Amino acid sequence: MQNDAAADGAVTADFDIAVEFLQGLIEKAAAFLPSAIGALVVLIVGLWIAGRIRKIVRKAMLRSPRVDETLSGFLSSLVYYGLIALVIITTLGVFGVPTTSFAAIIGAAGLAIGLALQGTLGHVASGVMMLSFRPFDVGDYVEAAGVSGTVKQIGLFTTEIATIDNKMIIVPNGKIFEDVITNYAGYETRRVDFVFGVSYSDDLDKAMDVIRREVEKETRAKKDPEPVIAVDNLGESSVDIVCRVWVERSDYFPVKWALTKSVKEAFDASGVTIPFPSRTVYTEGAA
Repeated sequence: MQNDAAADGAVTADFDIAVEFLQGLIEKAAAFLPSAIGALVVLIVGLWIAGRIRKIVRKAMLRSPRVDETLSGFLSSLVYYGLIALVIITTLGVFGVPTTSFAAIIGAAGLAIGLALQGTLGHVASGVMMLSFRPFDVGDYVEAAGVSGTVKQIGLFTTEIATIDNKMIIVPNGKIFEDVITNYAGYETRRVDFVFGVSYSDDLDKAMDVIRREVEKETRAKKDPEPVIAVDNLGESSVDIVCRVWVERSDYFPVKWALTKSVKEAFDASGVTIPFPSRTVYTEGAA
């Protein structure tokens, strides 16, 4: 009987301890519950607001013709993740976590990452500037960073360029943006420059008339600005006649090739000579 009484007393004591533990746990949970509910509300509402702001920023940027879709996506994502970080810090503050030290840790980590990725972030910054100011677009023929070709893709880190013989070249944006950029497709019209050399013995007015007739036959040559045909240089072997014709950007090479061929054939038919380079050597007799 004594053993049974002792066992019952031990069970009762354990039960009292368990009840006391549960009561303390419930009291702490009750004290913590408002903070938990508040933090949960802040987190849910904050995430919803961040998502809405991201969509608003993206739509606003897409309305601008100068803002690329890649840039709008990058900047809207940057705003979104910045707001997410702010929501997390606010949520921790509602929980009672000291956010000042937490923000300092995030700042220090961000600085360390920025220093480690300094070169990469420089390319990203250049990509953002290129997508914002648009020195060239996809499809333009450009010369930049020692590379010439057609732009195929503009990214945040690199730009893809295809050369004339269709080689793919990936150029870091930092190298492009810090260099001189020549955009051959920057304007709707371009000027085609020709230099035709004729013999010193030929009639210059006749040669210029031949060139003028061929230019007038070329329907793709613009009348305004009107073509310029003039004697430009007295060379070693020829008199150089310059011809400058304005055309649509897409007609540059077709007109250049067509007029070069037609003027050569017209010179042959009219008896205008295109001289070969020659040199006269004088020798002195022995004394």
